[in-house]
Amino acid sequence: MEIKGKLFKKMPVQTGQGRNGEWKKQEIILEQEGTYPRKVCVAVWGDKLDIASIAEGTMLNVTVDVESREWNDKWYTDLKAWKIDVLDANQSPQSGSGDYPPPPPPPPSFESGQPDDLPF
Repeated sequence: MEIKGKLFKKMPVQTGQGRNGEWKKQEIILEQEGTYPRKVCVAVWGDKLDIASIAEGTMLNVTVDVESREWNDKWYTDLKAWKIDVLDANQSPQSGSGDYPPPPPPPPSFESGQPDDLPF
């Protein structure tokens, strides 16, 4: 799932100790555009994504995993970011987390009038 919005606020980094070792989490607040702008809290876990260099007010496209869990008969939903793209003024991705290779180039176009060099 992707969420596009302006980086409204970066929350303080949280750390702790779990059974698998030390963990680190930082939440960011995105403000989605629209007639009635909505704010969405997204968690960034570990050192996978570098958000320290991203300034508040920057437009982002954040790819998240959505997960709900139950505790004491109440359900809690988390949005965990796994890819963050910084958008330029034209809303196209500028840079990402490097999880995917760039798309392949488009196939060549064959205009009419070009000689056919196929042997059959």
